[in-house]
Amino acid sequence: MKEVVAGVDIGGTNTVFGLVDRTGKVLSAKNLKTTDYPLIDDFVQALVSAINKLLLVKSSCKLIGIGIGAPNANYHKGTIELAPNLAWKGIIPLAELIRKKIDVPVILTNDANAAAMGEMIFGGAKRMKDFIVLTLGTGLGSGIVINGQMVYGHTGFAGELGHTIIVPGGRECGCGRHGCYETYASASGFVRTALLLLSELKDESILRDIPPAELTSKMIAAAAAKKDPIALKALDFTAEKLAFGIINAIGFSSPEAVFLFGGLANAGEMLFVPVRKYVEMNVQPIFKGTVKILPSGIPESNAAVLGAAALIWNEKSK
Repeated sequence: MKEVVAGVDIGGTNTVFGLVDRTGKVLSAKNLKTTDYPLIDDFVQALVSAINKLLLVKSSCKLIGIGIGAPNANYHKGTIELAPNLAWKGIIPLAELIRKKIDVPVILTNDANAAAMGEMIFGGAKRMKDFIVLTLGTGLGSGIVINGQMVYGHTGFAGELGHTIIVPGGRECGCGRHGCYETYASASGFVRTALLLLSELKDESILRDIPPAELTSKMIAAAAAKKDPIALKALDFTAEKLAFGIINAIGFSSPEAVFLFGGLANAGEMLFVPVRKYVEMNVQPIFKGTVKILPSGIPESNAAVLGAAALIWNEKSK
């Protein structure tokens, strides 16, 4: 029988899951609405039933494990802990709850660590031992791999680069502090920068025709591609702040590459070119020319499922 892994990505609104083979091929995928299940037991039952249905259709496949990416997931304990955007409060022993219904290994970690694992097993970091993945969405997530090992730290929550402070006393962050990296270098940070520039500067801009509440990072990137002056300034400022955080990360882990993924990274070379420039300009001399700044090697449509499945495939390859 063909061995497969179930990759599961739990988001605040949707949960995406699928069966993934050893080569990284997604054999089938479905989704559940996370918000339909305010009780964790009901969610686990629905998820397990849905995975079993996929396995019934793929009758030649044998499930060997379930990998899960989730907010505030603790790799060491198999728990989701105090996740602010999920209905299930407190500490949820998710791995244990699932194992009671399907007797296979269950591993979970946060979505950025899962993205890094996916990059290492199926993506652009296949032959790398030292790299970082930055996920640039509503927030800024990070997965750090050093010497071929994911960095989880003592608590299981290491790698929160998004909440390192790059502007003391700066923008208010959802974590309750000020000046966090993600308030400047995420997709939402990019929007905040554009709105600030629109209020401060008098330049003509197509962005002025868009209601502030509807402005997205994609719209700003499209405007920058048309040489809109406000959008270009916002992009340059964001690239400089993104580079600043990368420089700090290079100082402690000396990665071979930093992969930028999702949301803001979809701006493509318009973002990558200035980020590379600012990194090279400002990084410590000993690190100049040593780090590649690259787009993810995993297609965004399957990234969450592949990253979660890679947690199990990585264990099987040891």
